[in-house]
This record gives sequence, C-alpha cells and structure tokens, in this order.
Amino acid sequence: MTLPLVVGVDGSDASLLAVDWAVDEALRHGVPLRIVHASPGERDEGALPSTGSGQTSERVPAEHIVASAAERAERRNPDVEVTTDIIPEEAAAALVSEGNHAFALVTGSRGRGMLKGLLLGSVGPAVAARAQCPVMVVRGDRAGMAGTHGRILLGLGDADTSAEALRFAFREADARGCILDVVRAWGSHAYDAGGDRTRGEEPAHAPEERASTLLDALLGDSIADHPHVRTHRTTLEGPAGKTLAHRSAAADLVIIGAKRSTGHFGLQLGGVSDRLLHHAQCPVAVVPQRPRLSRQDGPEMPGTGRRPL
Repeated sequence: MTLPLVVGVDGSDASLLAVDWAVDEALRHGVPLRIVHASPGERDEGALPSTGSGQTSERVPAEHIVASAAERAERRNPDVEVTTDIIPEEAAAALVSEGNHAFALVTGSRGRGMLKGLLLGSVGPAVAARAQCPVMVVRGDRAGMAGTHGRILLGLGDADTSAEALRFAFREADARGCILDVVRAWGSHAYDAGGDRTRGEEPAHAPEERASTLLDALLGDSIADHPHVRTHRTTLEGPAGKTLAHRSAAADLVIIGAKRSTGHFGLQLGGVSDRLLHHAQCPVAVVPQRPRLSRQDGPEMPGTGRRPL
C-alpha cells in the first residue's frame, strides 16, 4: 500500500496554491494525492437547515470546495491519482488524524478567515506540533513556491530531532535533483539580551567547532548512503530561526526537525519551527522524530510505514 500525500483545503486562495504544490510533490515522489476538507457541521447534519435538495447548507459548499480542488489538481497534472474526502471534524484534528496514514501533510499558509478555515495561525502550528508525519506549509515568494532555486535548505538541530529530518531532506533533494544546503547555527547562547557578546571561560572558537563536529557526525552516514546528492554544509553564527529564515530566500523548501514541548495548550512547536512557519520565504517542512519502539511493538508492515495493530 502506497501512502498518499494529503493536502487540506478550505476554499481559500492559499489552499488552492497548496493543491498546486502538492500535485507537483506527489508526482515527484510517485504517490497518490488525497484532498481533504474539514467540515465540523457534518457531525450535526440533521440540525442544519436543508437546501431543498436533500442536502444541508453545510454540505453544498464543502462538496464544492473539494470538487474545485480536485479539478484544479487534474488540470495541474492528470497523471497524479487524486481522491477527495470531507471529514466531520475540526481542521487540526482532521489533519492530525489523516497524518497517521499519510506520506506527508500539506497545508496552505493562510485560511479564509480568523475563525473558520484558518490553516496557519492556529491550525497549522497545531498540526505540525502533533502530526506523526512530515507537515509541509506552502508559503513564501513566487520563486520559492515554484521551485526555481534548485536548492533544499536543512536546518540541522540536535541529534535527537535530526535523524528523520535528515532522511526526509536527502529524499527530497534526490527526488528534485537539487543541492542540499545543510546549516547548523551556533553561538546564540553567547549573547546577552541586548545582543552583546557575553564573556565565557571557553575559547571564542569553541562553539563553532562544536557545531562543525556535530554537523560532520550527523551527516556522515547520510552522505555515504546518498553519494549522488550534492551537499553543501556550513555553520553560521546567530539565532537558528533568524538565520534559516534569511537563508530560505534562496531555497525551494526549508526543512527542520520538530522540537516539541508541552505547554498550557498541549504539544507546541519550538521557537525555530514556529518562526519559519511564519517568516520563511519558501515552503516549510516540519519533520517529527519517530518514537522509539520496544521489541514487542514489532516490525513495520512493508510499504505502509505502519506497524501491525
């Protein structure tokens, strides 16, 4: 079974651009595209006023949204297999659930409004914080969304959040035939609140050396496994979020491993991912680390990315 690439739509211009981008992504990876629309009113269909055709007033626009998106996908590339669904849940919950059986999730950067259909602002980060598969938010300038730079940007974090992001980044660079630009930011801890250097006991060059050593250690096996992927590695001084957002201007996709924490509203993204979701100049992929499994959990079922129940 080939897992689909799932794209969430709400009828907004941003979600339609996400459909275009998702079609191209599905094609390059050879996976089907699943277009979903979250419509909470479907759970209470009997309580909604009828349109006179046996359907509720909520159902008609929902069906129009997914039909229009499917037609757009067909026009974009008829070779991509497309299916659609209307899910009777809130947007974030629907997409997180879809992510349990998806190659990846794709959303637009803005929805139809602040209260309904919003894919970023509240729903987007919530999905990226909770989904068990990569979440890609389509945003940025025209060149970045069109993929004209020929470069993928990977922000390499700590070892415990980087393994899956590394695999995802090399797979993307391989599928696109482009350069993989791997960046490790360093030194942000060496500045005070005013932005001035703080004096420490270690040599000034120590943080950069540590960053370079970690970069080499994490990249070693991946480069050996993908010798045909052109890789550029660099360490840059400064806050990671700001550094990656600036560098995203020359990238077609920026990838970051998900660093999650538990706050007042449940799981939340780290500051770097959150900044990129709001300020990157190209699409952003937030990649979660797979949970470690005990022996009794069993092996993955071939071709599904899932384990037997």
